[in-house]
Amino acid sequence: MEKLSEKEKGLIRDSWESLGKNKVPHGIVMFTRLFELDPALLTLFSYSTNCGVAHECLSSPEFLDHVTKVMLVIDAAVSHLDDLHTLEDFLLNLGRKHQAVGVKPQSFAVVGESLLYMLQSSLGPAYTTPLRQAWLNMYSIVVSAMTRGWAKNGEHKSN
Repeated sequence: MEKLSEKEKGLIRDSWESLGKNKVPHGIVMFTRLFELDPALLTLFSYSTNCGVAHECLSSPEFLDHVTKVMLVIDAAVSHLDDLHTLEDFLLNLGRKHQAVGVKPQSFAVVGESLLYMLQSSLGPAYTTPLRQAWLNMYSIVVSAMTRGWAKNGEHKSN
């Protein structure tokens, strides 16, 4: 796994902490943007609520649970910036799970764009070019592991 510089780690930690304890509203901003960028992703969420329309999906309890889980994964990554390799197995498994439900690896890039959008919207002027790059670097490490898990799961299914 790649490493982040101490400066990048500090930027990521400080910005994440500045979002406050309850990250769900920020996750809703992130997923709202995700569905604006790629509305077809709504079809991956088949809950009791009709997820054919973003606002209905975003307000369903099942989807809010998913948002909470996504924010917890980001929180785990931020909490383990000094030892991201300890999350390797977790991230590989997360990639497998995403492959199993039909998520394509290219969707990870759209999620990354949505994460950056949420950070920019939430942090305002504190969202700087070095901060953006630090988050991109961390996200690429996370997605790299998830993509390896995604690919391994695809291999097992084709055998």
